[in-house]
Amino acid sequence: MRFTEFEAGQRAREWFHALTVPAGVWMVVRVDGRGFSRFTEERFDKPFDARFSGLMVETAQALLTEFDGRYAYTESDEISVVLHPGHHLFARSVEKIVSISAGIASSAFTHAASEPAHFDSRIWIGAGASDVIDYVSWRQADATRCALNGWCYWTLRKAGASREEATRRLSGTSTADKNEILFEHGINFNELPAWQRRGIGLWWEDHTRTGRDPVREVDVTATRRHVHIERGLPMKDDYRALVTRLIGAP
Repeated sequence: MRFTEFEAGQRAREWFHALTVPAGVWMVVRVDGRGFSRFTEERFDKPFDARFSGLMVETAQALLTEFDGRYAYTESDEISVVLHPGHHLFARSVEKIVSISAGIASSAFTHAASEPAHFDSRIWIGAGASDVIDYVSWRQADATRCALNGWCYWTLRKAGASREEATRRLSGTSTADKNEILFEHGINFNELPAWQRRGIGLWWEDHTRTGRDPVREVDVTATRRHVHIERGLPMKDDYRALVTRLIGAP
């Protein structure tokens, strides 16, 4: 058998290598921390830790930059990065996007935290911008739900409840019930920091700066872009309007 035939036979076994995201659709790459429940419990304050949030923001910024995304959003141990329909990095290969995004997130977080951490990745696709807005609204609603649950659980734990007792106390409770639990411990959920309740958004902004060219002796204007980090995101319709503006039309 000639080597070219042998090589072709081996490459044919790379079953998912040719799987690509269809042209003209929106992509959202979402990475999640692997085994982060134990990882964070052993190292960070609960239910929220500003240092951990900072590490996730650094990781989100690395992903937004490497993939040249339109918008990134992080809450808890997950990050979503919106890629516009014209995005052709890695020829829209699912295998490449998933593996490289997980690798970037793992290395960025590890570098920032100075200890190893791992992320997995998946791809969400949407036919239009309205689908993307629904997606980010869904993730923000999840952030609010998880924040309320987390505050209740850890408030009970810090008050002396065991894991089992805190879990049993919260089983079947409504949103109103959870808010009441926090009120009983002097906590108003709506007054907690917005980044805990709504997540954090990152996007590109252009900044224009005027300076003096010493060689030509003329005023010059330079435009540079940098990543804006927003810890006070709006909610519901205002949030949808913000992201609609940020991702723009394809």
